[in-house]
This record gives sequence, C-alpha cells and structure tokens, in this order.
Amino acid sequence: MNGNYRREEKPRTNVVSLSMDESFFFERAVRALDRYQYDKALKYFRKSVELKPDNPVNHCNMAGILSEMGDYEESNAVLLHVLEQVDPSMTECRFYMANNFANMERFEEAEEALVQYLEEDAAGQFLHEAEEMIDLLQVELKRGIRDHTVLARRGSDRHDRARTMLEEGMFSEAADLLEELLEEYPEFAAASNNLALAYYYMGLTDKALKTVEDVLKRDEGNLHGLCNLAIFRRHSGPVGAEEASQLARRLAAVVPLHREHAFKLATTLGILGEHEAAYRHFRRLLTSEEASGDASLYHYCAVAALLSARPDAAEKLWKAAVKLDPDAEAAAYYLSRLPEWRSTGINEPVSYHYRLETLRRSELWRRWEERLPEDSPAIRAALIRTLRSGSEEDKRHALQACRPLADEEMTAVLRELADDEQESPSLRDLARTALGESGPEESEPAQEEERAANFSREPAELPVWEKRWQDVLDASIRSSCTPGDFSMRRDLEALWTDFLRRLYPDVPVLSYVEGWAAALDYLTDKLRHGTSTYEEVGRRYGVSASTVGRYVKRMDQVCSIKERMTVHGRNHRKGL
Repeated sequence: MNGNYRREEKPRTNVVSLSMDESFFFERAVRALDRYQYDKALKYFRKSVELKPDNPVNHCNMAGILSEMGDYEESNAVLLHVLEQVDPSMTECRFYMANNFANMERFEEAEEALVQYLEEDAAGQFLHEAEEMIDLLQVELKRGIRDHTVLARRGSDRHDRARTMLEEGMFSEAADLLEELLEEYPEFAAASNNLALAYYYMGLTDKALKTVEDVLKRDEGNLHGLCNLAIFRRHSGPVGAEEASQLARRLAAVVPLHREHAFKLATTLGILGEHEAAYRHFRRLLTSEEASGDASLYHYCAVAALLSARPDAAEKLWKAAVKLDPDAEAAAYYLSRLPEWRSTGINEPVSYHYRLETLRRSELWRRWEERLPEDSPAIRAALIRTLRSGSEEDKRHALQACRPLADEEMTAVLRELADDEQESPSLRDLARTALGESGPEESEPAQEEERAANFSREPAELPVWEKRWQDVLDASIRSSCTPGDFSMRRDLEALWTDFLRRLYPDVPVLSYVEGWAAALDYLTDKLRHGTSTYEEVGRRYGVSASTVGRYVKRMDQVCSIKERMTVHGRNHRKGL
C-alpha cells in the first residue's frame, strides 16, 4: 500500500433532500386544520413543539387544537407549561385557560384564571371578551366576581373614546387623545396601533410607520401591528410593496386562536391579495355560532372564495348573505355578474366592501361635497391622503371637493398645501380658494389690519350652543378666573365664541375638553400680554405641554391670533 487513497465515486441520484423542520410541520398542521382534520393537525403541531420547544406559539397552537377537540384538561396543561416553563409573559394563556375551565363547568377555577389574566395583562388583548365572560360566570356562580384590579383598564375609557372617534372619521381628535394616553402609558400597544391608524388616515404615512414599528420593537409578534405594517408598507412605493408581500406571506401562516384576531388577519390578507389564506380564516369564522347571522361575513368570505378560484362556493355564500340581509346590494350585484364571469373570467374589480363600491372618483368627490353621512369618514380620509401625498392631478380633483373651513384638520391640510412653495402656483391658488381666501399670497397691510379688527367681543351669532362648547369655556373660567375677574372672563368668552363662529357649522366634536380649555386660557393670556408657558398651563389642566401646543396651533389657524398680535405690536391694548 503506497498511502494514496482513492475516494469511490457515488452514483448520482435525482432525489431531492426534504428538510422536515419546524416550519414544515407547521404548514402541514395548518393544511390539516383547513380541512378540519384535527387529529392530523394535532399530530403536526406536536411535532413542531418537539422540534422547537422554546417557541410558545407552537405550544399555544397545540393547546388551541386540543380545546377545539374538547380535551380541555390537556389544553390547560399545555398552557400552564407555557406560563411556567416557556414564556411567563404570555398572560393571554390565563384567558385561554379560563375559557377551558368554563367549558368544563368548573366555574370557580375559571374565575381564578380570569381574574389572574385581568390583573396581569397590561395590553388588554382580550379585555372586552373577559368582561363578557365575567357576566357569564356571575350567572353561573350566582354571585359577583371577587374583587380584582384590571391592569389594562388604565386609560381604557379614553382608548374606547378614541376608537369611536376613528370609526366616525374624527382622525385628528383621535390622534390627540391617543397621544395623550400614550404619554401616560407608553406600553399600551392597542392605543399605539390605533394611533398608527389615525396617522395613516390623516395621510401621515411616515408617522404611521414609525408608530407601528415601535410597537413591533416591543412585541415582534403583535398581530394587529403586523397587519397594520403590511397595509402601510403596501402604499409606500416599490420597496414597501415588496416588504408588504413578504409580510403577507408571513401572516398567511398564522393561525389566530381568537375571533377578533382571525377577523383582523382575514381582512388584512384580503387587502394584500392573499385571498387563499383570507378564505381559510373567513371560512373558519363562519363555523362559530356568533357568526351565523352576520351577512357581511358571508360577503367577505364569498369575495375571498371568488378571488381564490371557488365560484361555486362564492355563489352559495352570497346567496346566504342576501337571505340574511335583503339589502346586501354588493352580494346581489356580484351574484348577477357570476354567470358571465364563469364563461369570460372576472373583468372588473371585486371589492371586499360590504356596501357596493361602483362609483367613480368624480362621484366620490360629489358625495363628499354633499356630506352623505354613511361614507363621509372614509371619503374624508381619502381626501386628506390625496391632498398630502397624491399626484398634482389628484390634488386638483380633491381641492374641487373641499369647502372653506370644512373642519379643523382639513383646514390645516389645505393651509399646508397653500403655503408649500414646492407646489405649482395654480394648485396653491386652488388651496387658498378652498380655504375661502382670495387674491395673491401676500396681503396688503390694510387687509391685515382689517382682518385683525374682525375679532369681536360680541356674543357669537350662532343658532345653537352645544353643551360641549360650554364645558370648554367653563373649564377655562374655573382654572384662570378669580370670582371677581370679570375682564378675564369676558376675554375668554370673546375668543372662544369667535373661534366657534368662524368654524360654524363645521365645528369639530371638541371631545377633549381639557386640551381645548388649556389652549383657550393660554391664547387669552397672550393677547393680554401675559407670560404663560405651555408647561405652566398644562400643569393646571392636567395635560402635557405638547398637547397645549397642538391645540393652540389649531385655534391660531382659525383665528389668526398671532397675526393680530404682530399687526398691533406695542399698540395692542390690555384685554381684548
């Protein structure tokens, strides 16, 4: 032997190596779950847990399947293992355990798990559902739930109010309230997600992205945050669109355990074009008893079915929607189009919107001008986004639909556009026209003097006087006036009524009384040559200095207070 070794050549084969890692079994589990093959899904989820035991999501998926199969004891054992051995911060496991105990009619233990959840979960992920469960347990136990604190209830009343504002299209007011709330509770993830939505609807895409990215830095698996990020990225250029596609593929593999999360995920996937995954989630939602009478859910599922090449399923679902809601115009319209689409293919957009969306943009602007109540928040959001980030042609269309002083946020957007030197002169002139202004950009000194003189101490000629308006004035008077200071009181009244008169009839809701009252106090003091600061006024009203600044800016945009002070200069008299 000479020490030279020859390696034998192994025959080549066409066998491809299959990597059966955690994700492989996870995908198999999801596929089995879609077919309601719970035994198979459980087997694959168990394998995922074996391969990656430190991933709490795998354990929770397995617990969810066990619960679906009625094995509540084993499901709770898995959830307890997550809390004790894998990730103690997953407080939502307590809520899942309470559900399991309730299904076993072990109501005392359900109460214990539910109370622990409420006392430990700062994010309030299942707060509303937990409160519904409390009602159920109190009936079964024939007594009230034992005393407990609700960690997530810190600021939740304000959060609920902000959510209502978002639904009503009051995006600016919602943002103010949520910003204030997050200054107190910076870890309030739900508030951050809704603030990101408010920014997005206002056309402030960069701020929306930053806000939701901050949420995901703290909790990279936050489902609402991931859904919002995917939608925001989809509208932020080619690079953003690619990232949105990647996020969509990642979201398509998620199996939410709770109805609200499943609905959020399904609608997001539909928006992102992942109709196959959206259909799976909508289909699963329809199996629950509480969804049996929801016509809109049948419509969403039908759209996902059609766009994932299931026309027969779509037809059945739309028929169910029309049966539940004879006024379901979108379902009826798409049903009428189905026969043609079967032979020629789909030749027009099919929308997830429950109400029929067949109007062209010119019609959309007309509806905005007429202020139809059913869709003005959505159209208002579209106008604001267009004015901030649309093409010049789109901005022209939008400007033709804007009325002078439509509301404070629209006024601010129009002012930004009118003052933006990068825009064309004709577009800026249109913005000034929409603001109710005329003439060249620069005003003559005489015009400035005339505008300053327009401020009146007389009561506003308003046909109504809302309680909320009086609440703001009363709060300012209580905080800034001594019992005998009639001069200050009159000046507060004069400035406030002037502000309302300039806005009427499009006065915003003014839901944040303290913020408006602080701004009124600050500006009145400045007009009287006072030395108040945002910090000082904010302390008296229990709001932040930045909040005072925001509301001061808005009042100034309407009343041109700083311009008046500049015009009058040293000759400005004491008082108003």
